[in-house]
Amino acid sequence: MKKLETSFAGLTLKNPFIVSSCSLTNTAQRNKKWEDAGASAVVLKSLFEEEIEAELAKAQQDGHSEELDYLQTYYRAHRLENYLQLIKDTKQVCSIPVIASINCYRSSDWTSFARHIEEAGADALELNIMSICSSLNDSYGAYEQEHINILKQVKSALNIPVIVKLGRNFTNCVPLIDQLYANGAAAVVLFNRMVAFDINIEKLSYAQGNALGQSNDLSEVLRWTGLVSARVPRLDIAASGGVTDGASLVKALLAGASAVEVCSALYWNGAGCIQDMLHFLQEWMERHDYQSVSQFRGLLNARKENALDMFERTQFFKNYSLRND
Repeated sequence: MKKLETSFAGLTLKNPFIVSSCSLTNTAQRNKKWEDAGASAVVLKSLFEEEIEAELAKAQQDGHSEELDYLQTYYRAHRLENYLQLIKDTKQVCSIPVIASINCYRSSDWTSFARHIEEAGADALELNIMSICSSLNDSYGAYEQEHINILKQVKSALNIPVIVKLGRNFTNCVPLIDQLYANGAAAVVLFNRMVAFDINIEKLSYAQGNALGQSNDLSEVLRWTGLVSARVPRLDIAASGGVTDGASLVKALLAGASAVEVCSALYWNGAGCIQDMLHFLQEWMERHDYQSVSQFRGLLNARKENALDMFERTQFFKNYSLRND
């Protein structure tokens, strides 16, 4: 397995398979299972800013507004204490890198949280910045700047690598990622998956769509991985979304990813999919006579001659033009 080694966010990984942050990484016992199955790193279930704020809002509705300052301190401390214990317990049973995760959507006081996370033993911190920009009062560029502000705020308190996980809702994420790199990001993850939104037409109510990713999510991940790896080549990328089998893992590496973060395939197929995907990767490398991942990583990104048009255009008229026969 040595030839499957890769470097991501300054961490040396035994292979490119990282278990993504989800409910499958919320206990040390589960995280040990992923390590035993062959995963090279695990991203712990996120500490959610929204959940903390929801608890505070409920306390206000219940008539505790006069105690809000106390409750705010208590809720935050309680959530953080539980999360720090998860880090410590996982580090005790796992030898692979353990990456903590904060799910945030605005600049809050994450500095003290992040410092405690580092002290608990996390090998890196993933900032899962997830929201959409929909207010008429938002100025152009403010959404991107908020990402940079959150990164700078957290990075100022830490020595461990900081990874930024981005959503898909950018017109052009390349200049933002370049600025994230300039402000100290060790890597980016492309992309986070928003909670799917739907409408129930019989109950006339909002509904949640499919919570898991699908293989057709991979196309946009490959497109932007190929573009970003070509234009911000010194920043590591993890592909996330649509990586469901060994072939999609190989595609992500060819597009320029250093690693992949996998979630849905674990829900569908269990721990066995890790070895299935790594076995496919190893066999593919043998067929193509590659001795290491670094030999072919980024081989088919946007730096390749004449490739840029494939990444930036849909090719619809070229490939699917209508003809009158």
